[in-house]
Amino acid sequence: MLIFKGCFLHYPNVLPSQITAEQIRQYVLHKSKIDNIGERTQGQIINAFASFYKRLLHQEEKLSLLKRPKMPKDLPNIFSKEEIERLLNGIRNLKHKTLLLLVYSAGLRKREIKNMRIDDILFDRKAIFVRCSKGKKDRYVMLAEKAAKYVKFYLEQYKPKYWLFEGEHGGQYSETSIQKIFTKAKTQSNVNPYVTFHGLRHTFATHSYENNIPLKLIQDLLGHNSIKTTEVYLHISDK
Repeated sequence: MLIFKGCFLHYPNVLPSQITAEQIRQYVLHKSKIDNIGERTQGQIINAFASFYKRLLHQEEKLSLLKRPKMPKDLPNIFSKEEIERLLNGIRNLKHKTLLLLVYSAGLRKREIKNMRIDDILFDRKAIFVRCSKGKKDRYVMLAEKAAKYVKFYLEQYKPKYWLFEGEHGGQYSETSIQKIFTKAKTQSNVNPYVTFHGLRHTFATHSYENNIPLKLIQDLLGHNSIKTTEVYLHISDK
């Protein structure tokens, strides 16, 4: 609503239905220069005009001169190998350490580690079965040797019944609890504060590429539909 108010105040003597395509274009340019707005905000302004003139007034021609700005492609933040060591070595709780070690070493999403069952850890195959992931797809990922040792020790100590990681009173760990584990570990180890939980997955992919694992295999391990999605790690890697 504020977007329209600003535009209509910019042309106080013109009815909204009589504003021309050129006037709309000039207003968007004015906003981008005066307010120094970014590409995403420009896109939001254009979306607002599209809804108003195309859907409400049925004056789609008013949008003919608007060009959407090219959106910036933000590269994800990742941990360095030294930071990963510091992050994991600083965790004293065995369950928390095993959980984050699995996430990093297998490139798992938060929901994937939450929904993991004990039976999904295939020690004999050195693999992890990830069920019904994003896009409702199943996939196998590698079970790193160090992670396998920690999982075995964790299972002996905690004896979960069904889910690999269960709450204090049984049942699945919540995503909120998993996030708290990561946030606490990140704060205590004094690593890059801008890396998100999903950044562990990005870190896994980048480090895998730096360790000469083929990009196509990384794509399969991450469960990406397109190799172009995986290619972002070419730009993050220090290779």
